[in-house]
Amino acid sequence: MTLISSPATSLALFDALGPLRLPTDLRLTPEQFEQVCAANPEAVLELAADGQVITMTPTGGETGSRNGELILQLKLFTRGNRGWKVFDSSTGFRLPDGSVLSPDASLLSQQRWEALSAQERRSFVPLCPDLVVELASPSDEGPRGLTALRRKMAAYQTNGARLGWLLLPDECAVEVWPASGEPQRLEQQEWLDAGSEFPGLRLELAEIWAG
Repeated sequence: MTLISSPATSLALFDALGPLRLPTDLRLTPEQFEQVCAANPEAVLELAADGQVITMTPTGGETGSRNGELILQLKLFTRGNRGWKVFDSSTGFRLPDGSVLSPDASLLSQQRWEALSAQERRSFVPLCPDLVVELASPSDEGPRGLTALRRKMAAYQTNGARLGWLLLPDECAVEVWPASGEPQRLEQQEWLDAGSEFPGLRLELAEIWAG
């Protein structure tokens, strides 16, 4: 199927098929994708760089609880470091490659946030976060599985993230994705330190693993 010609046509197709029954060869522009999301607020969706819509599923209870702890720790960091803003998993970021992805948690410098227009802040944020965090569950399938999450981490890296963390609770391990190069695996760490890129940022991993 070729790229849909207009947002109106895209929405009509979604109305006809239902929000989750998508043709596998459907391709949307970021603008059309934003229209689709606005018309289907109950759907959890992402957009790949090639325009393919990725249908997500809600997380399980353990993952949701762990993500809540992750957001809490990042929020506490930003309260003591006013140069940063924290975003949760409901935030869509429009990356330079045209994809629209939603990290489980992310940090963006206050300076970059304030440089955006009011419209850009209300829409999918048109940049890649400085720090991205994804929370994995090896038992998950599809877009929340480890293979898919590693593709997302590579996309964040390619699009300008300064640091990425892929948290693996069932293994008590973390994959650290630098701005460039191969990820490094850390195991049995009590603390995760962001280093000089984010002075003062440390995650207490035991609290996240416990949920």
